[in-house]
Amino acid sequence: MAEDWQNGGFGLYIHWPFCLSKCPYCDFNSHVAATIDQAAWERAYLSEIERVAQQTQGRLLNTVFFGGGTPSLMDPELVNAILGKVRDCWTLANDIEITLEANPTSVEAGRFQGYREAGVNRISMGIQSLHDEDLKRLGRLHSVTEARKAFDIARNTFDRVSFDLIYARQGQTIEAWRTELREALSMTIDHLSLYQLTIEEGTAFGDRYSRGLLRDLPSDDSAADMYFVTQEECEKAGMPAYEVSNHAKPGLESRHNLIYWRYGDYAGIGPGAHARLTLGGQKYAIDTPLSPVQWLQSVAKHGTGENGPIALSSYDQATEYLMMGLRISEGIDLERISTILGRKFSIENKYLEEDGFVKTENGRLSVTAKGRPLLNSIIRELIPEG
Repeated sequence: MAEDWQNGGFGLYIHWPFCLSKCPYCDFNSHVAATIDQAAWERAYLSEIERVAQQTQGRLLNTVFFGGGTPSLMDPELVNAILGKVRDCWTLANDIEITLEANPTSVEAGRFQGYREAGVNRISMGIQSLHDEDLKRLGRLHSVTEARKAFDIARNTFDRVSFDLIYARQGQTIEAWRTELREALSMTIDHLSLYQLTIEEGTAFGDRYSRGLLRDLPSDDSAADMYFVTQEECEKAGMPAYEVSNHAKPGLESRHNLIYWRYGDYAGIGPGAHARLTLGGQKYAIDTPLSPVQWLQSVAKHGTGENGPIALSSYDQATEYLMMGLRISEGIDLERISTILGRKFSIENKYLEEDGFVKTENGRLSVTAKGRPLLNSIIRELIPEG
């Protein structure tokens, strides 16, 4: 009998926690270090891969994702060692997707060629802006010229290349964003991630904002208009949104991220990595220490880099599936969520459907284009009673 996670697949996430500098908007688990002992990190990663593989024997691995941090600071030899161990430990899907995140400041042709030879077949590049002044405001270390050069290297080395941009930046107008987005769409191969700038607590931008020093941010109405411009321009370019912030040509979506959104299983290795794993018929939430030093020490001393796993109830799982699955255009399978929940799932707020914010079609519930800007509110309305 198939387990529920098989509806979404199985992926592996590897977290590399180091960056050349900390961007002022970033709340990811990233750290700046003067020196990095890549041999020590190799020992820890390989040890953790072996441990997790023993827990998940017999599974087909669909994706691997190197995230961070800035994984393009990893030596190609380290990536090669990790992927060699992955091949030893799991059966890989014939069309396995292996993604590595890269920043333009850490790109060189030889390094990218080394990643490709190791087995990486997809690059996700953090460009963030196509204007030099805005790159400086965002704390980025690269210029637009460097970003374009890095993108060209990636495009000539890998079949699949994605890059990120941030909009609703300081001083940005709606028409300026439209022009920049059209330029990005003329560059792109198959995938774009387009994020609205959010001010997070605990970041440098969050501190400046709280002190009234982060000026000239677009109004909420202007930011919303930029969102609609994003949908319009990407649709016209044949790259519709398949998720709130992600756009792709049909069939070229990020398969790894789809495992999250389709509520499959994924292992998470590295400091600050998260996982959802079904073991012995029970789904667990797993996390790891945020500190790189603490994580390395935990692997060396205790043979695991994980904090204690937390068993998820049927209600927890149904809620997570709802929250993740409604982010993507395909939505959620109503029969599946009822099976997970252990009772029939129903829409209590009928106005959501009557007013065109959600739709039910072919046994699936999804959020419409009209509803997507209100996604968080809609999800709150749809979460079943505990």
